[in-house]
Amino acid sequence: MYIPKRCSFCGKEIRLGLGILFVRNDGSTRPYCSSKCKINDTKLGRDPRKFKWARRNRAQ
Repeated sequence: MYIPKRCSFCGKEIRLGLGILFVRNDGSTRPYCSSKCKINDTKLGRDPRKFKWARRNRAQ
């Protein structure tokens, strides 16, 4: 059974076969829906709560 994954930055649901799976040197994995989310998180170190387009900034 497939369990849908959520983007580590924006929280968007990632369908099977899509997105980017970032693997760190320690073996931990972080799924991203797009390169936009990956770059904002890994290279730029931004906080997703400060962006309107990221679903993580909205109250759930």
